[in-house]
Amino acid sequence: MPNFDDLKLSVEAMSGGKNTVLLDDLGMPSIMVRIPKFFLDDVITGAPHTPHPAFIVNGVEKDEIYVSKFQNIVMNGRAYSYPCKDPAAYVNFDQALSYCYAKGNGWHLMSNAEWSAVALWCKKNNFMPRGNNYAGCDAGATYEVGKKTYDWILTYNWNNRAYKQEGANYYHTGRVASGTGPAGWAHDNTNDGIFDLNGNVWEWVSGLRLNEGEIQIMPNNDAAVLNKNHTAGSPDWKAILQDGSLMAPGTANTLKYDATNADGSGAAKLNTTVVNRGTDATYMYNNYEAMTAQGGVTVPTLLKALGLYPVDASHGGDGFWARNNGERLPLRGGSFLSGVSAGVFALALNYPRALSNDNVGFRAAFVSL
Repeated sequence: MPNFDDLKLSVEAMSGGKNTVLLDDLGMPSIMVRIPKFFLDDVITGAPHTPHPAFIVNGVEKDEIYVSKFQNIVMNGRAYSYPCKDPAAYVNFDQALSYCYAKGNGWHLMSNAEWSAVALWCKKNNFMPRGNNYAGCDAGATYEVGKKTYDWILTYNWNNRAYKQEGANYYHTGRVASGTGPAGWAHDNTNDGIFDLNGNVWEWVSGLRLNEGEIQIMPNNDAAVLNKNHTAGSPDWKAILQDGSLMAPGTANTLKYDATNADGSGAAKLNTTVVNRGTDATYMYNNYEAMTAQGGVTVPTLLKALGLYPVDASHGGDGFWARNNGERLPLRGGSFLSGVSAGVFALALNYPRALSNDNVGFRAAFVSL
């Protein structure tokens, strides 16, 4: 391994200071992207001039956060951000948390607050990153490809040019190596940005869940605190009222996702009650930008800041999935199977924390505590 100071200097010099190398408590490096603090009114028109929640931890404002440049791999039970690697998959939510917290103080699974901050920054800067959301390429730009690391096996023909038949099975490109797509697959449309926020593998994020349809969060970016309690019964979960204040889960009239159809299917609608509760056999789906609120329900700025309700009708056509029965943990970004529904605003709140699949991974983030 090269000398750390030389490696850090090289990475920072090549990126103009936008990237750096951070060490965990074992002295192992990860390549990170620095995101300087910005304010809500920088990314949401009409919002107050207060820091985005991603830059507040335990009530203290932070000048910057660091996000893994690449979807993470796992070595010795720890998360690392390296280029040209097959990203970790078959990782459930609690494993993703543990791989990140294991790195030491300040390291954590990228939080929903951090993810939404980056997504809103992309939107404000008029660039929605592309990625591997369609068999190794981007559904809207099929000439953009990454380096294949994994074949996905089908038992039927999806009529896709990337398939190859072997016996009764069909194969197509699944995951690609981290950061091997073009600059348009990075959040800022440069090689100095955060790669693969659109597609490749879904990414678990921390500090958010849906519980019996109720939207529950951890305040600001408190999910970054070492070993923050994300268990089902944790007292750290808070529900949200229409004025944006945080209350104990189960408080009357907190914000929830209700379904438009009686069986829990159809589009999601923001409400203060769950009228149409679903089952494990049904789920809600709509374009994120098309989400609506029940008449008379006020949408607080906090929900828009956390990527839980659209700021307008233009969010790239990214998808929103949810189930309002049981506990559901958040996946962001989409995968190699998601097509045009993948993107920085794509959010799946329809799976339990135990989900483990070939298109589910994660990335770590860091904040100085």
